[in-house]
Amino acid sequence: MHELPQRIDPDVGVPLSQRIRQRLRRAGVRFHANDNIADYLREGEVDGLQAEVAEQLEHMLRSLVIDVDADHNTRDTAKRLARMFMREVFSGRYEPAPAVTEFPNVEHLDELMIVGPLRVRSACSHHLCPIMGRVWIGVMPNECSNLIGLSKYGRLVNWVMSRPQIQEEAIKQVADLLENRIVPDGLAVVLEADHFCMHWRGTRDDGAKMVNSVMRGSFLKDATLRREFLSLLPGRN
Repeated sequence: MHELPQRIDPDVGVPLSQRIRQRLRRAGVRFHANDNIADYLREGEVDGLQAEVAEQLEHMLRSLVIDVDADHNTRDTAKRLARMFMREVFSGRYEPAPAVTEFPNVEHLDELMIVGPLRVRSACSHHLCPIMGRVWIGVMPNECSNLIGLSKYGRLVNWVMSRPQIQEEAIKQVADLLENRIVPDGLAVVLEADHFCMHWRGTRDDGAKMVNSVMRGSFLKDATLRREFLSLLPGRN
């Protein structure tokens, strides 16, 4: 009786991050720093990635000539960093969008609504330095718009911002997400932030801020509405 040849698992010895990258490429999915890849992760893989990241970060610390074996302050730094990146500051890459209950606009509300300032935290994708700021959102609903709870704006914004970002792209991602969820007549977003890649390094200018805005629909077409929104931003003027 002949023994059947044993099947060799092609994934044996292949790092988990490489297997996930191959999966994303086969699906034709982009995985830039500010993209969400949750739909392409399998159960337990976030834990596996965290362990792999910790291992690589320990190599980085050793390459910086830090004695992680003898130095009690940095002995577990690689593990702490891996958890911070995967579970906290970059969690918006690996977690699905937060559940948001939407309600029909039964009362046919069609007046300007402003939410903010919402505190936002992110990291510059160039240097992985903190970005700390505030965002304001203006909505002009129509009778077909979806209405969401006040706290849900913050949840959606934080999901987008919890990834390595540049501010110019982050505000567009926020606007696209909210526009798709709410389907309003108009949407306006203003983002003001401090960038620690300027404060901490480079020019070391700790007074500079960046402010940008996105205007959609009626906010883009109606200059009077746009001025009203910008004049009413709480905590900004």
